[in-house]
Amino acid sequence: MQPTIIAFGASSSRSSINKIFASYTAQLFEAAAVKILDLNDFHAPLYSIDVEQETGIPADVKTFSRYLDSADLIIISLAEHNGSYSAYFKNLLDWTSRYKSKLFDNKKMLLLSTSSGGRGGKSVMEAALVRFPIHGADIVAHFSLPKFQENFDARQGGVVAEDLKQEYEAAVQTTKSALQQ
Repeated sequence: MQPTIIAFGASSSRSSINKIFASYTAQLFEAAAVKILDLNDFHAPLYSIDVEQETGIPADVKTFSRYLDSADLIIISLAEHNGSYSAYFKNLLDWTSRYKSKLFDNKKMLLLSTSSGGRGGKSVMEAALVRFPIHGADIVAHFSLPKFQENFDARQGGVVAEDLKQEYEAAVQTTKSALQQ
């Protein structure tokens, strides 16, 4: 049976480099059915317990959760805003965890991050590596790509800096192997 991959950039930017990176990476899994999500399709008010008690869980949060449930593998590329998750993604994460606390449901995950800066989103990656397993993520590999505009070109095979390319390809290969188990 063909595995299902859900992939997205954890940003609401229409030109998100993280969505580009997650989409590119997902396409490397040739034998899988891939669904790329755009977080802008999932609307929810700013989370508060008062809003939840007054209106319940938003329908788009339930839809997002169903997408996660359908996956054999989740690929997320994290955008870093001031050293943490983007506000849009954090809000969706908050709502979804209220709907289903183990929102990643022991799904295998390839966790990516990238930015235009020299750390490549390492601070948000560190936060996710701690937080996501609490919500049931089975993170099989992770990779941070610094200086996206300099180090990534889809027409040139993706990650172009040789040292980073080897590390990236190893993370993808580890994930492919885990997906076959």
